[in-house]
Amino acid sequence: MAKTDGVAGDSRHPANLGRLCVKGSALHETLVPTGRLLRPRVHGRETGWPDAVAEVSTAIAQALATHGPGSVAFYLSGQLLTEDYYVANKLAKGFIGTPHVDTNSRLCMSSAVAAHKRAFGEDCVPGCYQDLELADLLVLTGSNAAWAHPVLYQRMQAASRPGRRVVVIDPRRTATAELADLHLKLKPGTDTILFNGLLHWLWQEGAVDEAYVARHCTGFEAAMGAARASAASPASVARQCDLPDADVELFYRWFAETSRTVTAFSQGINQSNAGTDKANAIINCHLATGRIGRPGAGPLSLTGQPNAMGGREVGGLANTLAAHMDYDTPGARTGVAEFWGCRGIPEQPGLKAVDLFEAVHRGDIKVLWIMGTNPAVSLPDSARVRAALERCPTVIVSDCMAETDTTRYANILLPAAGWGEKDGTVTNSERCISRQRGFLPLPAEVRPDWWIMSAVADALGHGDAFAYQAPVDIFREHAALSGLSVTASGGRRQFDIGVMASLSAAEYDQMTPVQWPVQVDSAGRFAGTARLYSEGGFSTPDGRARMVPVETMAPGQRPSHRHPVIVNSGRIRDQWHTMTRTALAPRLLAHRSEPFMEVHPTDARRYALVEGGLARLTGTSGESFVGRVRVTSDQRSGEVFVPIHWNRQFTARGVATELMQPVTDPISGQPEGKHGVADLAPLPTRWQARLMRRDASGWRAEAVCPDGYWARQPLLHCDSWWLASNQPVDWPRESELWLGGRPQVFVDDPASGRYRAARIVDGQLQAVLLVDTCAEALPDLAWLDQCFNATVLSDEQRRYLLAGRTVEVEDTGALVCSCFQVGEKQITRAIRAGTDSVAELGQALRCGTNCGSCLPEIRALLEAHRVEASSTGRRDKVLAD
Repeated sequence: MAKTDGVAGDSRHPANLGRLCVKGSALHETLVPTGRLLRPRVHGRETGWPDAVAEVSTAIAQALATHGPGSVAFYLSGQLLTEDYYVANKLAKGFIGTPHVDTNSRLCMSSAVAAHKRAFGEDCVPGCYQDLELADLLVLTGSNAAWAHPVLYQRMQAASRPGRRVVVIDPRRTATAELADLHLKLKPGTDTILFNGLLHWLWQEGAVDEAYVARHCTGFEAAMGAARASAASPASVARQCDLPDADVELFYRWFAETSRTVTAFSQGINQSNAGTDKANAIINCHLATGRIGRPGAGPLSLTGQPNAMGGREVGGLANTLAAHMDYDTPGARTGVAEFWGCRGIPEQPGLKAVDLFEAVHRGDIKVLWIMGTNPAVSLPDSARVRAALERCPTVIVSDCMAETDTTRYANILLPAAGWGEKDGTVTNSERCISRQRGFLPLPAEVRPDWWIMSAVADALGHGDAFAYQAPVDIFREHAALSGLSVTASGGRRQFDIGVMASLSAAEYDQMTPVQWPVQVDSAGRFAGTARLYSEGGFSTPDGRARMVPVETMAPGQRPSHRHPVIVNSGRIRDQWHTMTRTALAPRLLAHRSEPFMEVHPTDARRYALVEGGLARLTGTSGESFVGRVRVTSDQRSGEVFVPIHWNRQFTARGVATELMQPVTDPISGQPEGKHGVADLAPLPTRWQARLMRRDASGWRAEAVCPDGYWARQPLLHCDSWWLASNQPVDWPRESELWLGGRPQVFVDDPASGRYRAARIVDGQLQAVLLVDTCAEALPDLAWLDQCFNATVLSDEQRRYLLAGRTVEVEDTGALVCSCFQVGEKQITRAIRAGTDSVAELGQALRCGTNCGSCLPEIRALLEAHRVEASSTGRRDKVLAD
């Protein structure tokens, strides 16, 4: 398997100008043979492609013959390339005849899609990334961009200037709030009230652009009536949103007086049972003020995956057809069927993600093909999803990883191309199509997703329609179909790349980033469109935008006496989705090395929790989440934050979706992933431990710690685990099992609860076990990890082995900068020594000089030192007086 030594951004790309977040800059570290799926497997047996394709096609053909097309379903991923997505949609809807094709983008972007279609008549983001910089008022709502979109966040931050203001709307104070001139820490689920109140206030204050509304909008009176009913005054809004009156009115005043306003929204808006309404409430305010498609003005949906928009373009959602056409678009079904040369298209839309897996659970779906995603972790009520996969007669999984929570249920595993091997296109949040060029050779038995599906199509008898030789063949067909959508819709569609339908292989290979709709300029080059609807002309039959009346809907999952705590979930800085790839890079697990929960100090006292201790959240289904407690006033009282990333390969009880019920938005079908409920209690532990092993094969943490807590953390030179339990352990007797053999050195102090042991074979360190009564008493592992790198331990290493470090080795503290492995204690020491600015710290330690994701934490450390110094100065003055 090929490897590369480093990754650099493309300095010519308009989206990032060469900047990478820490996940991007560490991608090459995930290119390891560990866990890679390299050959097809059928019922656990490795086989060749002819047998694997025959197994897949036979399963599909038998399901079609016995149960009909609706018994086959596809579940796709925003990490597929557009060409892969296109072939999947064509195979499923056009030739197998099933409408049941959905994607994990349903979990992150479908509410934005539905809102765009309701307002504009088409799933179009009207603005571009440059607008984030041009805006004089930037409103970030439901978005921790500093961690989830760090490159964009750095662009926002660099655009700071006198007169520019930033408002952050989020129940938590996240790293993004560092940028805010105003942080609205609103009650979860009250976003529609806040923006309805804004709409009504704009009307009351005469800030509505009545001429624009008259020319370009319909539905203003109905939208205003709904806004007035739910949010008649800033005071009423403040009361319902649990915000200070003055803050609400200040936000409204800034919005009214600032013509160049961008409202960027993401998962905090979308992942709700009212996500579509929340997005439309935002769009209503922009339509009412005419702030659409103008430089520095407009609503901007920030996409959650690299190719979520590309999947939307080709019909990767169950309720869409292809090329931004819907099932009810006049002439679309007939037009697409004729274009593809198939007998027909299903008459009705398919099942959306949550309903799709419920149909699998019922037994309606007999064949489920999952591509590049991990629904056994990412979908709500994941225990029920796992039960559904267990029941399904044939589960096919195409992936680059062999061992995920989902692949363990696969009857057929197909090795698909991974990052660096893929060749095709993706489309980002600003409608920009970019070429992704493979730079690594495919391993011998690995294939691109489009090739796999085309091979299955051929085995099903549809080879002539899938005779693609390269991705360019698929792209040309996709572009030609987008031209068809202009006429089939009965009106002008913005998604149109038809002029690219005849591009040559060389032109495809050399394609530069371009935003759709695409035209050909006077020089014969493809020219994109940065902004849409600047002069109206929306994608509706009458060309007018629709303002949508939005009524307030409470979250579907509500606190009760039994489950009093609201659970909010989200991403952390250095991980990606369910960490099947990013967890392969040890430095990406150093910043947050195990599941955690953020708890307000009031709740910590109420539930007897301690900083660094373990606690358990128990949801309404009875499933639990166990994580390390982080006490912070950034969290609202009565609410807890948990990360979404941990899967069952890395912890037994740290899967956030166990706490979320499958409550969905009735319009978009997007699950309510930001608002679960649970009971909260400390997890009693008699001991806590860290285990490090050179060879982890055959060792299972759940086997030796069945009733306790464990979390795995791969390190550079060994594997490690956090472990804890309330059960007594005879360490001298049990340590041999944990270490893989008899320890050569150990310290046993039963009175203090401390035990240390190490196994050394032929002078080489094989395993270390560190046990204490609490995690804080355990040493940092960085020095010990280096000991595993030694062919033979030195005398000094042996001497300090059980202490965890030599006296000369610096204790760096909790990791802050993942790019350069700089810890909190290093930064704090440098600050106290006089290095008192971000620039000086970067020069001295390099922290914050690469992706910039750690800058908010660095600034927080600087501010904490200033506060401490100021307090000390005041105290010294009092004593002197």
